[in-house]
Amino acid sequence: MRYRTLGRTGIQVSTHCLGTMMFGSVGNPDHDDCARIIHAALDQGINFVDTADMYSAGESEEIVGKALSGRRDDVVLATKVHFPMGEGPNRGGNSRRWIVREVEDSLRRLRTDWIDLYQVHRPDPVTDVEETLSVLTDLERQGKIRAFGCSSFPTEQVVESHHVAERRALHRFRTEQPPYSLLARGIERDLLPVAARYGMGVLTWSPLASGFLTGRYRKGQPIDLTSGRAALNPGRFDPALEENARKLDVVEQLITLATDLGCTLPELAVAFPLAHPAVTSVIIGPRTVPQLDAALKGAALTLDDAALDRIDEIVAPGTDLYRADGAWRPQSLTDPSLRRRPLTDRAAA
Repeated sequence: MRYRTLGRTGIQVSTHCLGTMMFGSVGNPDHDDCARIIHAALDQGINFVDTADMYSAGESEEIVGKALSGRRDDVVLATKVHFPMGEGPNRGGNSRRWIVREVEDSLRRLRTDWIDLYQVHRPDPVTDVEETLSVLTDLERQGKIRAFGCSSFPTEQVVESHHVAERRALHRFRTEQPPYSLLARGIERDLLPVAARYGMGVLTWSPLASGFLTGRYRKGQPIDLTSGRAALNPGRFDPALEENARKLDVVEQLITLATDLGCTLPELAVAFPLAHPAVTSVIIGPRTVPQLDAALKGAALTLDDAALDRIDEIVAPGTDLYRADGAWRPQSLTDPSLRRRPLTDRAAA
């Protein structure tokens, strides 16, 4: 296992981070089996574990907390805050009121006195970023968190957060957690260069592109849209849709490349993000120990310039073949009133 410095925090983390979104009712409800996955990852050199309060409504954090008993000091532990945790208008978001409360709940579920990396899971259009940075700065000074970052923030909001932090003498986001894969390279255009400019660590998620880079979905082969990941979002896997047909064409080319390199498609997929100089660690999210072992087979794989040139020919740099963060869209797109003048203004014009 290789290790890199997490931005400018001085914290050394493994280049593979264990993601735990599949731990709990959403994925693997067997707590003991999830603990075995965590222990197997630690035994193979992973020292970086990422979770979130909303994963299985807190169950993932509880599983991680139990599994790390006796090993907490050796682990860089990351979790997140933002998504609703129950009913009520103030049980979510990025406000001081919610973060102050929810960090305590996360600490309790994780059975720890501190969180190494506390991440804001998504932007909050109704909360000033200064408010969010202020409370996170206070939590860092109190020792409840060691550093904080953001996840899936648009590049312009990352830049704004750094400007606000400098003007208000607040601590700043030290990391960003975006989706990045062979099929979703859009962050190469601006986010990754901006992260490098500000010295931010980058931990990327979805290296297997929601399963498209596992090799399970192939061109010309039937795809069961009623089971597994496809059942959760059939539109993302329906081969009749042009976007998915294009992804399947590219997958075939990538499988050929992987074969020429003497590796599997998943190994190639997991190795790819780490070739970018701005990326610190790639998150893998296994549901079983065999899935963990398969993901880590590519841990020692290094892609040379010739391999990366062939990848660039298949998927051009900065290109997204699909909307990687399909579970979230900015309010500027979901709320029509934010992109339409009032009717009276339109009539006057």
